[in-house]
Formats: sequence, structure tokens, C-alpha cells
Amino acid sequence: MDGVPGQTEARRRFLRMLVASPIFASSHFVGSSLTNLVTTNVVPEGKPLAGLEILQQSDDVISSPDQALDVMDFEPAARKALPPAHFGYLATGVDDDGTVKANREGYSRLQIRSRRLVNVETVDMSVHLFGTTWSSPIVISPVSSQKAFHPDGDIAVARAAHAKDHLQILSTAATSSIEDVIAARRAPVWQQLYPTNVWEVGRGIVKRAEKAGSPAIVLTVDLQEGSNRETLFRAQAVDKRECSTCHASAYTGYAREKPKAGSGGFAQYAARKPMFDGLDLSKVTATHPANMDWDFVKRLRDAVTVKLLLKGIVTREDAEVAVEHGVDGIVVSNHGGRAEESLRPTIESLPEVIDGVAGRSRCSWMVAFGAARTFSKRLPWGQQRSG
Repeated sequence: MDGVPGQTEARRRFLRMLVASPIFASSHFVGSSLTNLVTTNVVPEGKPLAGLEILQQSDDVISSPDQALDVMDFEPAARKALPPAHFGYLATGVDDDGTVKANREGYSRLQIRSRRLVNVETVDMSVHLFGTTWSSPIVISPVSSQKAFHPDGDIAVARAAHAKDHLQILSTAATSSIEDVIAARRAPVWQQLYPTNVWEVGRGIVKRAEKAGSPAIVLTVDLQEGSNRETLFRAQAVDKRECSTCHASAYTGYAREKPKAGSGGFAQYAARKPMFDGLDLSKVTATHPANMDWDFVKRLRDAVTVKLLLKGIVTREDAEVAVEHGVDGIVVSNHGGRAEESLRPTIESLPEVIDGVAGRSRCSWMVAFGAARTFSKRLPWGQQRSG
């Protein structure tokens, strides 16, 4: 027994040595899991090197999509192909990424009660949402700045959504316009909304989306300015590229983010975001108003002529209030763990949100988004209710 503490300390020293090694210094950035493992002096029982798994760079990285055996095969390919800061932007959570991990692990605690002798020769995975039937239950979450990862950005995603008949939600901070995305999708897409701190700007985005044919506005309610995204910051610190061509603005919504070259504030930030075209941004200082409350939801409900959903509701109490304010649907989401460090998986928040709206309202659609913008081996899980 006396030898165990000594072995544990030796393992800790070995991990610290690895962190300081040039091997890791040349691998763009050290994953937060290993960093946490070292700084907290925790070594998983029976797996002294388990923290290294996230950093392993296999030489056997897929070179084409048809080589992938599951969705996780794309992560090492993305890590290899992308600049460090761009990959960090996709992978980051808040603080030490605890909620990102919780989102993934939440699904591992679910069990499936398998029934036998069911005819599965023909499988129907369709869902019916607000008068539209989708053959696939998969929803593509809103992701900003997609042209940082592919020249066609949201257009390429829209083509893929068309090919597999997925519902697509377009980010306010997308690098393609809703008109172009709808044309590529060959069907309407939903518009996610960051209303900014200026009502007229948010209303302008809504009206443009409605005119383009979007059947739903999805208001994000769980993001405040100043998220402490440590994985992103670590990635930026080792990215040696000159970023001023794309990032001409000093505006940033993230705390401790390294300064961007140039100046000009929000207007220059929004210059690459087509949904802000033609709007007066002179008074805009944030994509998400710090004073947004339920009165804002009521005002927006009165202004929106299509369906209105709230994205980011995770409690029974807020679900009940959402019902009282006449929203049409709820997206159960914690922003993929990149908005706040709640450490609570969305999949475990879903049951109480369902209880909060059950039998009380017109609120007819809910889905848990477990890991928006991050990599998750399990697909989001949705449940419909009538009422």
C-alpha cells in the first residue's frame, strides 16, 4: 500500500514533464483535459495516462468522408486541417470545458430498453414540425463564421441539408445571407436571432428573415458577452498567423480574447456578416443585450409574424414562463457548453422542461442540443409533444 502514493506522484511528474515537452509545444495547443488533469493532481483510477487520449494524433486520419466509420473520425481530420485558433473556436467551452464534457457524458447515462420482433424492414424517422414534415430528425444548429472552415460556408451546409433533408437553422452571425442559404437548401431555413442591444437592428433581422420565407425565428437567450473560453484563448496564443485581413475590428464578445488588428468596433465586426447589411449599427455594442428579459420576449412575440422559439431554456420554471409568453417552441440548449459553466447536460435538463410545458400550451416542439459546435458521438435527441 505504501507504494501506491509514490507511483501516483511519479505519474503526476511524468504528466507535468509531457506538458512542458517540445512535443506538445509543437502540436499547436495543449488540450484542456490534460491541463486539468495535471493542475488538479487527479489521475483516473487504473488509467494513469487516460488524459493523453484527447491529444493523441493518429497518423491514420481520414482523407475523405467515405472513410469515416462514425462522426468522431472527423475531429482529428479537422484538428489536422484547421489553423489552431479556428479549431479552438469550434472546440472551446467556457472555463475548463466542464459543461462540454457534461453534455457528452450525459448521453452515456441513458439506457435503451430494446423491444424484439419488430418489423424494421421500413423505418420511418420523419418528424412533423409546425406543418412541415422532415424525413430526418437531425437539426443543424446555428453556427457562425462558417467560411472560416470552408470557402462556401453556410452554402455548403445548406447543400448537405438538402441532400439529407435536414432542418437547418441559420446563425445571425453567419457569413452567408439567408436568401442565398434558402436558395442552396431549396427550402426555407429557420433564422436564429441575436437581437443586439438596439431593438431596431434585431427587428430588421427578423423582418428580413420573414421576407425571405423563414417560417421560424429562434431567439437565443443563454449567451451573455464575456464568456471565458479558455480553450479558444490557448489556441489563439499559439496561432502565429496574421489575422487582420479577416478580423479587422477591435470588437470582441469574448473576455480575454487577444486584440484584433485594426479598429472600428461592432460595425467592422459585422461587415462580414450579411444579416447586418443595410442596418444602422452605429449604436450597437453587443450581439446580445445584457438587459434582455421576459418583457423583451413579449415585445418580440408581438412583432414576429411567424413561429417564435426560445433557444437556451433548461429549467421547468423558465419553460412555464415561456408558455405564458406565447412562444411556439423551446430549444433545450446550454449553447454546447460555450456560454456558461453550469456543468449540467442538456439531455438531463430536457425532462423538466417537458414537464414545464406539458398540457399547458401551444408550445409544441422541444429538442435537446447536446453539443452545438463541439464534437459529440451521439446525435441530439428530440421529443415532440402536442398540446
